[in-house]
Amino acid sequence: MKMVAAVKFRRAQENILSARPYARKIDEIIKNLIPTLENVKNDLLDERKTDNICIVIVTSDRGFAGSFNTNLIKDAENIIKNKYKEYYERNKLSLITVGKKGYDYFSKKEYDIYAKYIGIFDKIEFFNARNIVSEILTGYRGNSFDKVIVIYNEFKSVMQSRIIEEQFMPILSFEQAEPPTAIKTFNYIYEPAPVELIDYLLPRHLNTQIWRILLESYTSEQAARMTAMDTATTNANDLVNDLQLFYNQARQAAITKEILEVVGGAEALRESS
Repeated sequence: MKMVAAVKFRRAQENILSARPYARKIDEIIKNLIPTLENVKNDLLDERKTDNICIVIVTSDRGFAGSFNTNLIKDAENIIKNKYKEYYERNKLSLITVGKKGYDYFSKKEYDIYAKYIGIFDKIEFFNARNIVSEILTGYRGNSFDKVIVIYNEFKSVMQSRIIEEQFMPILSFEQAEPPTAIKTFNYIYEPAPVELIDYLLPRHLNTQIWRILLESYTSEQAARMTAMDTATTNANDLVNDLQLFYNQARQAAITKEILEVVGGAEALRESS
């Protein structure tokens, strides 16, 4: 399992390193554009009263990955019951679970599961991201929820991943984000018109961000599994060595006991004769 995970990890790492620059640049362009837009209405940008909230929780489909799923599920539940306690208690909070582990846990806890995606990490492809975004847009535009939060593992290194909570919708500019992001802004000359440009870029931006999130989670999963299996192999070898030593000691004690019994018997025969 360690070797299989290592092969998958190398491929996943190449994919996420390739996807990040495009995802970050389109995110930067969108968030720089938002403050410059005047009289441009788009439902994906408009802040509205938050009556219902949806949280997208990205876990894995399989186990044997150490604390990868456990930590994320624990943090997600803490966020739900503390930061979004008001919505949770009023049954105004729904979940979209990506990955079997998250669905298994939260469905047993009687959370409101708006949608689930299981098995997409067996063969991770871009159309999975489009399907998830389509589901989110349907619920958002149908007023099933007014804000969308994504919780996932961001890949940092083989030994480390970071649990991220970020607002997915409505899309915020850098100035609106908490805390505000210090980044250089630009004065854009629009071609075509701002409305056409923003309508063209926003769907691609959302698809790209979910695609990046799926890749981040998948890469973190394979790194965690590779590390967990390496640790399991080391522990198994240590256990085998300990058992071998225990066996040798027991065997040596048994042989010594048998020798003493033979010597004792021989000595008893000699004395009786």
